[in-house]
Amino acid sequence: MKKKSRSKVVEYNKWGYIFLIPFTLVYVIFQLIPLFTTIWNSFFENYRSGLKQIGPNFIGLENYVKILSSGDLWQYAGNTLIMWIIGFIPQIFFSLLLGAWFTDPSLRLKCQQFFKTVIYLPNLIMASAFAMLFFTLFSDSGPVNSILLQMGVLKEPFSFFSSVAATRLLVGFMNFIMWFGNTTILLMAGMMGIDQSLFEAAEVDGATSNQIFFKITLPLLRPILIYVLITSLIGGLQMFDVPQILTNGTGDPARSTLTMIMWLNKHLYSKNFGMGGALSVLLFIITGVLSIIVFKMTGTDTSK
Repeated sequence: MKKKSRSKVVEYNKWGYIFLIPFTLVYVIFQLIPLFTTIWNSFFENYRSGLKQIGPNFIGLENYVKILSSGDLWQYAGNTLIMWIIGFIPQIFFSLLLGAWFTDPSLRLKCQQFFKTVIYLPNLIMASAFAMLFFTLFSDSGPVNSILLQMGVLKEPFSFFSSVAATRLLVGFMNFIMWFGNTTILLMAGMMGIDQSLFEAAEVDGATSNQIFFKITLPLLRPILIYVLITSLIGGLQMFDVPQILTNGTGDPARSTLTMIMWLNKHLYSKNFGMGGALSVLLFIITGVLSIIVFKMTGTDTSK
């Protein structure tokens, strides 16, 4: 009987492996093979000069040395992180605030489903549409300048896209609008999973709303906050579409909004596959290192 039961378990388990085959094939073909191909191409000189194809010629680590010694990598990495921080700080602040409001039964907010839908809607709009909208709104002859002139705030139109600070703020603001709804939903899910008896016990002990939030809610939300921070950081390092469309791919003014992915796109557009591969690998390493640092700094030591 034991042999028969074991054979049935094995026969049943094989269907799990069969259902995993499509995912495994897709992952290998579209993720694993391109990853190793990119790493392999990064060791070659392979680009087009006019109508002449140079390479592929094996040059070892020369592509990496050239990128690291140019200084452009750190400038564009700095641009990317600055614009990500500008968008992430208000994103996490308003997401925590809205999540606390929507999950607090004592407030009894009306039309919650409507407001949750409205908050999430910007996440469904394409980034290119957002960028074109803001480009029109904040152009020299756009509605924003017209309103400010009529109100007497400005005496002449302000060129938003000629100012480093203004352009970076616009990129960060757009990323904030597009993603704070998704972050709010994630944090709300975490808050709703907290045992309500903890809040009731704290209220009985005389704890204020601020004390409950900072002493109970935030510590118990730490795993989700770490997840949001790391995924947002990874998405921020991959920032491309908003600054690309807003600045027409130039990263102006003075390349202050040129991100790492925009720089990578320039290499791929010019058919410089060796430099593009090396930059992709460096971006992968930077993303991994920053994610580990964030996880170590915000995680708890479970060994104690």
